[in-house]
Amino acid sequence: MRQAGAYSGILSGGISGRTGPHSLPLARIKKIMKRSGEDVKMISGEAPIVFSKACELFIEEITVRSWMVTLQGKRRTLHKEDVAAAVAATDVFDFLVEMVGSKGGVNGGGESSEIVVKLES
Repeated sequence: MRQAGAYSGILSGGISGRTGPHSLPLARIKKIMKRSGEDVKMISGEAPIVFSKACELFIEEITVRSWMVTLQGKRRTLHKEDVAAAVAATDVFDFLVEMVGSKGGVNGGGESSEIVVKLES
């Protein structure tokens, strides 16, 4: 008999109904969603769960691409420069190019770890 996968209940409330199989905080996701625009007032309970899974997949994808850059550099530690190179080399991540900068650091800066996100309206 075939068993259900870990995310088979993603839209039906997950494993425990309220918390589900996700690892990102749903309250934070919902806050970001509400902050995204004045027109966003009501958000269903399932929407943050779907966004949580989408974020996990996004993080996984950009990590795999960054890790390939790390291995090409014959290193075993992933650095922010690897993420910047992966973003620059992937058309799908063009929306992140300004954030990671062309010099490999966040915002193109040297040692600063501060991330500035620009939202266009």
